Amino acid sequence: MKLSLFFWLLRLTVAVILVQTLYFKFTTSEESVYIFSSLGIEPYGRIGTGVAELITVILILIPRTLLFGAIMGCGVMVGAIFAHLFVLGIEVKNDGGTLFILALITFLCCVILVFKERTRLMNLLN
Repeated sequence: MKLSLFFWLLRLTVAVILVQTLYFKFTTSEESVYIFSSLGIEPYGRIGTGVAELITVILILIPRTLLFGAIMGCGVMVGAIFAHLFVLGIEVKNDGGTLFILALITFLCCVILVFKERTRLMNLLN
């Protein structure tokens, strides 16, 4: 029971973080436009990333599709982490590294969820 609650908390953590960032992506907030302009993929990258994050949230909250959502979340967050490390820097527009930390937290939650579902993953790969 406690372990099940822990995994639900991980899923909710991912969902809350991603849904919160969706608002900024879809409302063309100054920070989001700056980030995706710096990456050279504004506006399509911003909107596409927002759509990918929305799909990730939906998949991660449905028990049958948890594995696919967690894998997708890992992929999206690897992109965000690499963007911070190689283009944007850890701190973006004086945020104190908050966006980078949220990307790391989301990535780690998704990795743990993929590991939890490793048996299903192995069955799919065989």
